[in-house]
Amino acid sequence: MRNRLSHNEFPRPLAGGLKPAVGILTLAVLWLGLLLGVSFLATPAKFLAPSLTLPVALDVGRQTFAVFNRTEWLLIVLLLALLLVGPRTPTAVGGFVVAAAVTIAQALWMLPVLDARVGIIMAGGQPPPSTLHDIYLVAEVIKLLALVALSFSMARLLAAGSRSNVQDLTAQTPAGADPIADRALNPIDRN
Repeated sequence: MRNRLSHNEFPRPLAGGLKPAVGILTLAVLWLGLLLGVSFLATPAKFLAPSLTLPVALDVGRQTFAVFNRTEWLLIVLLLALLLVGPRTPTAVGGFVVAAAVTIAQALWMLPVLDARVGIIMAGGQPPPSTLHDIYLVAEVIKLLALVALSFSMARLLAAGSRSNVQDLTAQTPAGADPIADRALNPIDRN
């Protein structure tokens, strides 16, 4: 009769494995932090610098968002791979799909149009009025909320898996033994 879980077994909530779940949460929180830093902190701050002219600030923004968008594509690929092999919830998948869809729309539609407008301004012209910056900001807020949902969903899944692991270990451990210390010292079931 076995009295402890093997190192590859997880309770139902973590059936896909602990490492992919931690990876998903880590990448989601990283993306969330980058989004907050780039879109909601650095971008507005550069327009407060009196020494930056509007064309220079817009050019810096264009370059920043080009790099950021490529980084987001990498995060999408990594998250997709982990979501395919790791544990997931409907909320986590939904949050990922929304964040990825917004990023794709930004890359294929919004950023090219905004880049063209910046080019007109840098050449000394005045582009026609547009609400695209406002739409882009709304898209960033939607992406932010999707990443928050993804992050919280994975954190809850990990917390539920941790509680379940502790309960399973406690239930399967002989009286007087320390299931947590025993698993930490000997994580591989040798039965």
